[in-house]
Amino acid sequence: MKSAEFLKKIVAAGAAAKIPVRVESHRGSGDHRTLYCGDRFTILKAPDDEIGPGLLQRMMADLGLVRRERR
Repeated sequence: MKSAEFLKKIVAAGAAAKIPVRVESHRGSGDHRTLYCGDRFTILKAPDDEIGPGLLQRMMADLGLVRRERR
């Protein structure tokens, strides 16, 4: 999954749950950004960068989310 796709899904999930989601580009080095979901945050890679399964799991944990397995 690309970083931009992850952001789109988090924004949609936040809107559905009425949780504020915002991204701050000045709080990351290079193309990295800080993604806030409510009072939790994680670091987001550049929009075109791929997020591996381990990093995706870590980012979801940072945001307090549980990843559902696809069947």
